[in-house]
Amino acid sequence: MEELERAAGAAAARGRVVLAHLGNGASMAAERDGKCRDTTMAFTPTAGLMMSTRTGDLDPGLFTYLTRVKGMTGEQFHQMINKQSGLLGLSETSPDMRDLLARESTDVRAAETVALFCYHAKRWLGALAAALGGLDTLVFAGGIGENAAVIRARICDDLGFLGIELDPARNEANAPVITRDGSRATARVIRTDEELHMAKTVANFLELERQTPDTPLASGSICRTHGSEWWLGAELNASRLYGKSKRR
Repeated sequence: MEELERAAGAAAARGRVVLAHLGNGASMAAERDGKCRDTTMAFTPTAGLMMSTRTGDLDPGLFTYLTRVKGMTGEQFHQMINKQSGLLGLSETSPDMRDLLARESTDVRAAETVALFCYHAKRWLGALAAALGGLDTLVFAGGIGENAAVIRARICDDLGFLGIELDPARNEANAPVITRDGSRATARVIRTDEELHMAKTVANFLELERQTPDTPLASGSICRTHGSEWWLGAELNASRLYGKSKRR
């Protein structure tokens, strides 16, 4: 959101925004008035969009079926939905979208996998836009979101009812703005550096703790970054030890 405000101004950043981070991991978030209203993630990042090796949303009844009928253990199920599913599980060849796009003309499973990824992304985009009461800005980020013009085009196809009118030339060029002039909703490509942003977040967090050393840190504190919620909780509570060690 900081990058969006820098590129488009405060009014755009406080509008109805869907952030689509599409990469090895994938998630979307709905923001309005500068606050996260909804996200594809749930108790774990496995929920939501299909990813390189994660399932995305899954019928919870599958677990009881596999344990009862197939004798699968909890650990085996965990490995399957996090390490063996998603693009890799469906295509049976690769977790990398670039590989699947290169093969889709000759490999039916690769083609089906790409199509399902785009369908799930489009469905979630529609749901989040509904939660916001409309859409002003769509932001693509992540390795796929920033570089795969064909994926962006397929996700945005038939979304004119949301005001998205893609400009093919801008989209192919990975331009900062990929919608036509006059499009009711603006689609943007914003490059992200998650590691840097998280490092800055933690640094700010520790500086605040240094300034107020006697204020207890609430377990389960939430930090919002790129529209996502990074759960700091008890793990980052331990960061107080780091701050204290510096004051000794």
